[in-house]
Amino acid sequence: MTDRGRTITADQVKLLIREGEGLTVEFKERYTPRIDEDIVAFANAKGGTLLLGVRDGGAIIGERLTNDLKAKINSLARNCKPAISVELAQVGEVVAVVVPEGTEKPYSCGSGYYRRLDGNTQKMSHDELRIMFAENEPLPFEEKTVKGFTFDDISKAKILAFTREAGIRIGKTAVPDFLRSLNVADAARVKNAGILFFAKDVYKHIHHAEITLLAFKGTDRLHIYDRRDVRDDLLTQHREAVAFLQKHLNIRTEIRGFDRRDIYEIPLEVLREAVVNALMHRDYSIRGTQVFVEIYDDRVEIVNPGGLPKGLSVQELGTVSVRRNEIIADLFSRLHMVERTGMGIRKMKEAMVAAGLREPTFKPDGFFRAVLHRSPQYALKKGAPGSEKRSEIGSEKRVGDWLTENQRRIMECIRATPSISAREIAAHVGISARKVEQNIAKLRGKGVLRRVGPDRGGHWEVVQ
Repeated sequence: MTDRGRTITADQVKLLIREGEGLTVEFKERYTPRIDEDIVAFANAKGGTLLLGVRDGGAIIGERLTNDLKAKINSLARNCKPAISVELAQVGEVVAVVVPEGTEKPYSCGSGYYRRLDGNTQKMSHDELRIMFAENEPLPFEEKTVKGFTFDDISKAKILAFTREAGIRIGKTAVPDFLRSLNVADAARVKNAGILFFAKDVYKHIHHAEITLLAFKGTDRLHIYDRRDVRDDLLTQHREAVAFLQKHLNIRTEIRGFDRRDIYEIPLEVLREAVVNALMHRDYSIRGTQVFVEIYDDRVEIVNPGGLPKGLSVQELGTVSVRRNEIIADLFSRLHMVERTGMGIRKMKEAMVAAGLREPTFKPDGFFRAVLHRSPQYALKKGAPGSEKRSEIGSEKRVGDWLTENQRRIMECIRATPSISAREIAAHVGISARKVEQNIAKLRGKGVLRRVGPDRGGHWEVVQ
């Protein structure tokens, strides 16, 4: 009987001795502190039994499982990394140390990592260790699949929007083949990364695929004056988040001759980069929470679950590229929305300084928080209801007061994605494509919107 109540019989021990040492059996004449090497080797393999009081050839010389010996062996096992739980038993004259196969491989002891090979315990090489780490790495969330999700649940409209933005021509390529080419599907199933980008109803299948947009009065979370919850694909989440920020941050217009330029108090490229970073590096295995975009009088905070990716420190941000979600990052890269070289953070800092603002600050505390500091000269007065302020040649006026809600949302979509189609706008605003076209005609008539280039291949431009 082991110390945990399980039975290892004398007949089993005799059989192990007759069979001799192998992958799962090791003989030791007596206890030494170095048996921790055998314990981690068994845990790194298929588990095994260490028999103390047995010579290499199988002759029994005996060992006693005293309380002192039991304490020493348990202490060795607990001090392995991760800790290993072993079972101990006195079986006749032999002490049996039963080691289960580990569930958190690879394991190590004070002298390193070990494995079983041809009945021997051997120290692992660097390459062997790297392979074991790779083999036992949990499958990332983006590569998992959702039961019941099929290729029929994929939106062809979202695929077309993606290919247009990425400059990819797919011709008559079948949907499954296209998704496999992006590594978001295997032979029969769509991976979570594919669902997050292309599903007709993302929220139905991944409930925590959500971004919450909040605007507060003041500098704390007490008073919310605007909120949006976006439960759609990641591109829509990005577009809606940027549009929400554009709606609530101050803007000034510079006119030089016939050139007109809108300048946001926080550079638009910084806002876009911060949002895409949150969506790209979020730990999607954490359920029950979402990405947050929070606007305060003195700052903007963009928060994503999961802290920093493993192996990356705050000091290294902007100098190295470590991606938690490789497939999602690749999809954003294909859309030219992120830096493949890991320089996005550095460019954010440079753009903030160039705009006369403080560098962004980053706080990894279980959640990763990017803080973009607003300039005191632009920050809202305490208790003010919202911004959307624009200054033009020394004057200020409210923009959007004379637009309908649908027209305002259409403008937000176009600001975020100038090449967006009427059909895509309709899906975001919740009206028909025909209504979108009617409202666009009215916006053009008001002189706030114009078309640049042909219907195919051109884009919209917000004039005011």
